Amino acid sequence: MPSASLITLTNYIDGRLTAPRGNRYLDVYEPAVGAVFARCPDSEASDVSDAVAAAQRAFPAWSALHADERGQFLQRIAEAIQARFEEFVAAESRDSGKPLSLAGSLDIPRAMMNLRFFAAAGAQFASESHSGADGLNYTLRQPLGVVGCISPWNLPLYLFTWKIAPALAAGNSVVIKPSELTPLATLRLVEEAMAHFPAGVVNVVTGGPETGAALVDDPDVACIAFTGSTAVGTRIAVRAAEQLKRVNLELGGIDPLIVFEDADLDIAVPGAAWARFLNNGQVCTSAKRIYVVEPIATAFIDRFVAHAETLRIGDGMDPATDLGPLISERARARVEGQVARARQDGARVLTGGRRPDAGPGWFYAPTVLADVAPTHTVVCEEVFGPIASIQVVKDADAAIEAAARSEYGLGANIYTRNLTWALRAMSEIKAGTFWINDPLTDNDAAPFGGMRKSGMGRELGEEGLDAFRETKHVHLDFVPERKSFWFPYRNRAGEIPR
Repeated sequence: MPSASLITLTNYIDGRLTAPRGNRYLDVYEPAVGAVFARCPDSEASDVSDAVAAAQRAFPAWSALHADERGQFLQRIAEAIQARFEEFVAAESRDSGKPLSLAGSLDIPRAMMNLRFFAAAGAQFASESHSGADGLNYTLRQPLGVVGCISPWNLPLYLFTWKIAPALAAGNSVVIKPSELTPLATLRLVEEAMAHFPAGVVNVVTGGPETGAALVDDPDVACIAFTGSTAVGTRIAVRAAEQLKRVNLELGGIDPLIVFEDADLDIAVPGAAWARFLNNGQVCTSAKRIYVVEPIATAFIDRFVAHAETLRIGDGMDPATDLGPLISERARARVEGQVARARQDGARVLTGGRRPDAGPGWFYAPTVLADVAPTHTVVCEEVFGPIASIQVVKDADAAIEAAARSEYGLGANIYTRNLTWALRAMSEIKAGTFWINDPLTDNDAAPFGGMRKSGMGRELGEEGLDAFRETKHVHLDFVPERKSFWFPYRNRAGEIPR
């Protein structure tokens, strides 16, 4: 029997908090202490079916509302978060281990900003018209139906809003599966805010991979929006293709960061550390390949190592913490294995490479690797942890060429004041987002997504709305008339009309 002190979470289906049909639950661990603090439903396919059916029933009335009315509901979610801001910050920190300062200054505020942006954008980007001499052509953008949203554990509430905000603003109903590792903040938001939505418009089911697979396979789900690994995203794309189901996939990345020789190291050193160690390196767009040109390499590396050693490791609930724990024991073991292979490949550990004395949770010290080669596994596979791999290259040309050499293309960062280098790098490096002198800064009005193995489709901006809308072209002729080019092709005089 579960302890009475455990938090027991429930699904949210058709406007009601709902226990899983099979009465099975999954343990939810607090990463900073390595112990179970909650449990969430391990939902079956029947739970998913119930949620999809509820979303289907709610869709006609929800999609018929004016976009401004739907926007008002999104505004209410943002207001509900604002009213209980500290509670959501604490839930996000406890759930994922991230520092309170990160959750409070970036993640939760950006979630509110995203909701407010799409509350207005749904009406702003509605339709287009193209008039002609004797008719009118216009484009309708209509909702798809039921959208399945599968959100990740690293930015639970923030990336959750990336999916539901545009999907709901566009007129879809949704079934959401948050990560079973970090369901707390999502379900708290559903309980506190989304209960104000019409029943069935928003539904949440928790569970592991089987729950996600049931959502992908349900024939009444029109679209799957997923953030996660490339391997899982590929499987989703294959399964969805069998039903010609739309997908929007934000997948893994091995993003480069170039520090050119004209960079201001007072800015580039802490900026690169932020780009790599943000959320303990557990960000898909973090700088996993750092390239530094020879003329400044020694100075940059020395200062980068010194900066990494100042970062404070501890429980995210402590306001003084810079880096919290990794999400799980499995995640830490994987990072340790990647560092061990890097050493075997010939890389040198300049700092870190160990478990710090920071408490019982899944902590790992920020680590800097030098003498890293392009063929080392630590830069050929995604490292989701606080590991900075630095490669020294001869010059700007070599840096751009090395950074562009990848199967992935989620994001890229550079530090330079040289416009030629900046534009060359931007042109030659495949990346859905390219940051110049300001790493990992999001903009709700601008599209986000990957190229190559980093995914397909876009989130945020007008493109984020279009991911959840079907385009319909309507042609209206003011004066119905028989056209000269209709059958038969010869006119009464036996001539072919011109």
